[in-house]
Amino acid sequence: MLPEDDLKIIVEKMGRQPNNVEQGCFLNLWSEHCSYRSSAPLLKSFTTTGDRVIIGPGDDAAIVRFGDGWVLALGMESHNHPSYVDPYNGSATGVGGIVRDIISMGARPIALMDPLYFGPLNTPKNLYLFEHIIEGIGGYGNCIGVPVVRGEAFFDERYSGNPLVNVVCVGLARQDQLVTATAQKAGNKIVLIGSTTGRDGLGGASFASRDLSESAEAEDRPSIQIGDPFTEKLLIELSLEAVAEGVVKSCRDLGAAGLAGASSEMASKGGLGIHILADSVPQREAGMNAFEILIAESQERILFEVEPENVDYMLQLAEKYDLNSAVIGELTERPYFTVEFEGNTETDIPIHLLTEGAPTFERPSTPFAVKKDPVPAATGDLKQAVLDVLASHNVASKDWIYCQYDHEVQIRTVAKPGGDSAIQRIVGDRGIALSCGCNPRHTYLDPYEGGKGTLAENVMNLAVKGGRGLALVDCLNFGNPEKPDIYWQFKYTINGLADAARDLSIPVVGGNVSLYNESEEHHTAILPTPAIGVVGEVENVSAIPSSEFTGIGQSVILVGTTKAELGGSQYYNLRGSPNAGNVPQVPADMAAIVESLITTIRAGKVAASHDVSQGGLAAALCEICGNVGVEVNLSEIAGDMSAEELLFSESHGRALLATDDPDAVSAQLGNIPHVVIGTTGGNSVRITVNNDYIEVDLDEIRDSRASLTRLMMK
Repeated sequence: MLPEDDLKIIVEKMGRQPNNVEQGCFLNLWSEHCSYRSSAPLLKSFTTTGDRVIIGPGDDAAIVRFGDGWVLALGMESHNHPSYVDPYNGSATGVGGIVRDIISMGARPIALMDPLYFGPLNTPKNLYLFEHIIEGIGGYGNCIGVPVVRGEAFFDERYSGNPLVNVVCVGLARQDQLVTATAQKAGNKIVLIGSTTGRDGLGGASFASRDLSESAEAEDRPSIQIGDPFTEKLLIELSLEAVAEGVVKSCRDLGAAGLAGASSEMASKGGLGIHILADSVPQREAGMNAFEILIAESQERILFEVEPENVDYMLQLAEKYDLNSAVIGELTERPYFTVEFEGNTETDIPIHLLTEGAPTFERPSTPFAVKKDPVPAATGDLKQAVLDVLASHNVASKDWIYCQYDHEVQIRTVAKPGGDSAIQRIVGDRGIALSCGCNPRHTYLDPYEGGKGTLAENVMNLAVKGGRGLALVDCLNFGNPEKPDIYWQFKYTINGLADAARDLSIPVVGGNVSLYNESEEHHTAILPTPAIGVVGEVENVSAIPSSEFTGIGQSVILVGTTKAELGGSQYYNLRGSPNAGNVPQVPADMAAIVESLITTIRAGKVAASHDVSQGGLAAALCEICGNVGVEVNLSEIAGDMSAEELLFSESHGRALLATDDPDAVSAQLGNIPHVVIGTTGGNSVRITVNNDYIEVDLDEIRDSRASLTRLMMK
């Protein structure tokens, strides 16, 4: 069952051959998905501490101080392989798993974000995956009453056969009511509450640590968990009530590697051992053996450590919420993972060997040089080029997706999905801004700059709403790390993201690594996809600028510098040259741009604001219009750039601001590059660049941006 080298280490440390049940535990807990064997050395480059960080990486979720006694819980996970095999249940249980990570810290989940990556929707298979993954996320989130407030949907042929489903969850708690996954005291009892344990999700951690085969949909279906959001909702309320009562000493979600993973990691963190009676685990299927009980990843289950005198309280609480419950073991001074089943000892493993003994290492890496495409010739029809970019699914409106999500439940959400950032009210007028995603084509062409640009883009999304970044979580999705060129992409993307996080003073407080994202069916590896979720602080959620123009005669200011950086751009991709041109470089003064923009927005003189990113300036101008047109002249900033380079470049650190008081806004921006480029008004977007003139009617813009909705409504 185990790789030969691993088995050798285990036999040497244990002084004997592990039995089959023990081998199953090692196989899952030593998998790349659980132990970060080849990624842990690289992740050390992240700065994980800061003034606001209370708990960083290593627990079920990170904890960041918000203020006034409140803290935010942050987590991010992937459910990629399960979502290919069973898109509805795979995506739904991805939501359920990250939500349980949040509630196991004693926090109420208040927001979800879903960065998603798909193959193009021109094949029935990709269309099926897209539709049912969205349905799974919406169905689960809506039922448990947690709003999905933001997301990303990115399409590229290299995700065919291996879509990515990443989910961010944010929770809210009182600082004095936090719990952790660190066991506290030998003799305390372990109570399992939630759903029953079945054979669904067997070996999910090891399944996530290998490439998808052509027969995955049939062969790997037993590895897919089945979710029950109604049970999850009850588990949320039970957990919060028990924490508020003060009886929970530690708590752990049953996620990857099931009961074996959760119980051993909880005990190990506390320097303790654990003794489990597998017979006591509530089961939904007859004839389950110890291996299945320990490794199954059945959903909606949480372990609680409680003192013996509080066991009856927990069992009665479970009965109140109509949830299954049982005392399944206790913590021990002896640091071993011991499991009994039907009177036999099934495992007796040194606990630190199981949870921390997997050898970590850096793999060989080889630089990967992308073969450059020729720069496409001038289009000759700039208006059509603008409409084509707007209609491309990566730029088009995603309202078909987010209209299926209840983003208003809990009545915290101030700005609906579709803008740069989601905004939620936390205390009074103070709130948070949320952003997620990345641009995988940039990372493919230049992993280091793509990694840096991932954070730059998300931080700009916060800044245009006055949000200052507090912390980020990541989901690092890559192909097979055993291939030197893939590992090289992985390594340098992490380096870029780590350097940007330091430059912008935003700690990396948690996340997930998802490797082996390759498809035998399509003979492809995914694009390097370092999706992140960033949370920022907003001083006054009632005064954030609109995402669309609000009046006529307002001055439009372009912040930042546009360069001929179309490498990986949506425009070059549409022209058949995705690998042409220069990848956007993060400006050296990025931190100053962000800080100046935040200060300007918070001064209250900006009526509307929008980040400039995918699709370039042309797309941003069309997106910010809404029902009010604009006339702009870009000749002053064109320099030696062509109209296409100016309109479709995806240079970082740029934003559009609309204001009635351009002098005041200009004074606030100070030395940050900015220029007034036009005035709002009319029923079209009118752009002049030297000798080129484009006019696009607002109805034409709306029609182009509705391309994804039209396709899905057929």
